[in-house]
Amino acid sequence: MAFAKPNFSKSQVNKAGEILVSRNANRDDVIWAFEVFMNWRAAHSYPINTFQATLRSRLKGICENYIVAQRLKRTLSILQKLERFSGMSLARMQDIGGLRAVVESVSDVRALEEKYHSGRLEHSIVPGKDYIVNPKPDGYRGIHLIFKYKNAKAPEYNGLHIELQIRTRLQHAWATAVETMGTFLGQALKSGKGEERWKDFFALASAGIARIEASPPVPGYENLNAQETFARVSQAESELEVLEKLRGFSIAANKISEGKGQGKYHLVVLNSVERSVAITPYPFSRLEQANTDYVAIEQRARNGEPVEAVLVSAGPIESLRKAYPNYFLDTQDFIKQIRKMIAEAKKHERKL
Repeated sequence: MAFAKPNFSKSQVNKAGEILVSRNANRDDVIWAFEVFMNWRAAHSYPINTFQATLRSRLKGICENYIVAQRLKRTLSILQKLERFSGMSLARMQDIGGLRAVVESVSDVRALEEKYHSGRLEHSIVPGKDYIVNPKPDGYRGIHLIFKYKNAKAPEYNGLHIELQIRTRLQHAWATAVETMGTFLGQALKSGKGEERWKDFFALASAGIARIEASPPVPGYENLNAQETFARVSQAESELEVLEKLRGFSIAANKISEGKGQGKYHLVVLNSVERSVAITPYPFSRLEQANTDYVAIEQRARNGEPVEAVLVSAGPIESLRKAYPNYFLDTQDFIKQIRKMIAEAKKHERKL
């Protein structure tokens, strides 16, 4: 089996995106559009696969405890992005194929970023985003590097965009908690939707983590010092009972089922009502089947089932769990950081 190749022009891809977010498209057009969409997304598997090997090589010498994962963006996330941003087109979307590197510290993030900017690279680097120097108002922090793929040996993939997210372990823990809480609250917190009190809490928690990492503050919290930030986190956590809720979301070990065999790719399916996770491995030779099964699960989600799926490559199951803890409802690292902030706040109170 070979990797999928782009079978449609960019104008056809953009037309397909328009149809899929249209509210009055006819059935035949939607069927055609989904075929185009499926092919376009699957075609990104080859570029991200080649990027992964380079990423692992560049991480050597920077830190020992790193996580590398790759994924194709979920259908729902792609369609929501097309709807949210006017002028966005499917062929121009830069994060359909994505890789993630999680490292220990901000200095590790910068070291990896520098290797990409200063090293020899056939692909073009498109201006990305530095959300560490300029955090998002919702508290998201990390580095996004965007590449325009170029490979003389596989020119059919030239021009596809690949996104590399680089996060610290603490930034990753925060993002995981946002997605996990959003899942159970039924609020798209990751997309900036939901109750203000929850959005405020996570922005505040990120401000606290930024203080721990000695990084620029989250917008809106510039005038708070570390102790004031921790005190605000402690107060907000008490009012919302955040830690108690997150602990209650955790999945018991007997609710994690793993399919037989080994594989380069894994389809991870979270059922948020049953609090269960099903992991199905696929060897490279069955990548096409993996993509088909991925789409089938996504269709179930669009029909209202409480399931979320992601098709990823992250190595062994334990590495998979570390790379995508939100699919395992694992927020232990975030809980640990919030506890530290609360302890610091109480310690400071006793001194006053």
